[in-house]
Amino acid sequence: MRTLDLHGLTWPEAQAAFVEFYNQALRRTGANASGRLDVVHGYGSTGTGGVLRTRLRGFLERQQTFLEFQAGESWDGNPGHTLVVPLKPLPVVAEGLEEEIWAYCATPRTLSKIAGKFRRHGDSEVARVIKVLERQQRLGSVSKGAIKLYQAVSPG
Repeated sequence: MRTLDLHGLTWPEAQAAFVEFYNQALRRTGANASGRLDVVHGYGSTGTGGVLRTRLRGFLERQQTFLEFQAGESWDGNPGHTLVVPLKPLPVVAEGLEEEIWAYCATPRTLSKIAGKFRRHGDSEVARVIKVLERQQRLGSVSKGAIKLYQAVSPG
């Protein structure tokens, strides 16, 4: 079993590292259970689950056509890692912008707030990603008076 340690990384860094590690492992072993991956993310010091654990498992939930996974706590009692079985290559994540916007919208946000937060990517790219997230039903919109707010939709 190959191991990837994500400790100390931000979520965008961890996501990019995971996708690269996953795709390399799949190329080496093909789609079989002997190619199982052990992804170490930590359990979080707050006791409610760390950022990497929460974000990684949410990401894996949305990728179930590409992989299978099992939480460490159901495997060996350790919530600080997740076991992943690669089935098909994952699409490469473009700078993690989708994940960043989705996470930012855990609290409802206006388009101008989202565009301001991610201005380094440009307004058209932010608008494109918002549309992608809406099509994937990962981002919903609600109206509060004349104001349109975008909010992340939890998987499941």
